[in-house]
Amino acid sequence: MIRGVTAVLFAALLTAVAAPAALANEAHHDAWRVVDKITVSAAVGGEGVATVRLPGQPVQVYYTAGNTIPANLKAEGWGHIGDSDSLHGYVFDPYQQTTATITQKMMLVTTPTGEKYEYTHTLGADEVVPNANAYTAVTPDGQWLVSSELAQVDRLLVFPAPILNKALPAGGGALPLAAKVLLDKPVRNLQGCDFVTATRLICASDDSNNDLYPTSKPLLQIDLQHQLRGKDVRAHVTSLGQLPLASTCVGAYTAEGVDYDAATGDLRVEVLPPSPCNTDITVYTYRR
Repeated sequence: MIRGVTAVLFAALLTAVAAPAALANEAHHDAWRVVDKITVSAAVGGEGVATVRLPGQPVQVYYTAGNTIPANLKAEGWGHIGDSDSLHGYVFDPYQQTTATITQKMMLVTTPTGEKYEYTHTLGADEVVPNANAYTAVTPDGQWLVSSELAQVDRLLVFPAPILNKALPAGGGALPLAAKVLLDKPVRNLQGCDFVTATRLICASDDSNNDLYPTSKPLLQIDLQHQLRGKDVRAHVTSLGQLPLASTCVGAYTAEGVDYDAATGDLRVEVLPPSPCNTDITVYTYRR
């Protein structure tokens, strides 16, 4: 791992490189390296990505964006979907209210046989109301969901995983806060996270500044002291460096969804290029 002065100089070099040369970022991760990239329409994949494995069916790479929100959910006031996750064929979609008064957020669970159930959470006093449900990540044991807001936070929120955690009713209902992941450093604007082990999350931060970490748009590693058990747990945050920022267009990039496929070891991270190239989103595949 690159440490100390070397890390600072390396980060400064990455920040100074012009956009066409930014693909050099693909080689800078000590544990993860970019091995592939594709583009998908931002209209259907601009918010999130997840691997869905259903028994007897081909593996599906599942994308989310505004155009993927069903009409009935929009009518209920759920006008924004974040970065989803999937385990054992169950899909967890995080939704935000787009009504004038925002009081809740919602997890939509789709079962392997296609049934859909809504679990709503009433926002607490310390939860940031706008953009309250940017992503969700399900623990490898299927018992807990982790999420946070599109904001600077020093904790992540932990909820029972609907249906898979028997503490919740099977047919939809309330989604209570169970615990928090207490971070040793603040994080800003996490757009996607996924568990790569029972105690490690990889997250994409849409942070345009470099005051918290050496670069903007960092890929972050969050290591929990122990696996989630429904109680608060402390965690250590490490920057793995800047996400790939490469486009023929010049301007602001947006970090979006993250997906880890435990079966293949593939880590997918979405980066939206600047306008007018933002009609498509780039999905980078990392491997260790």
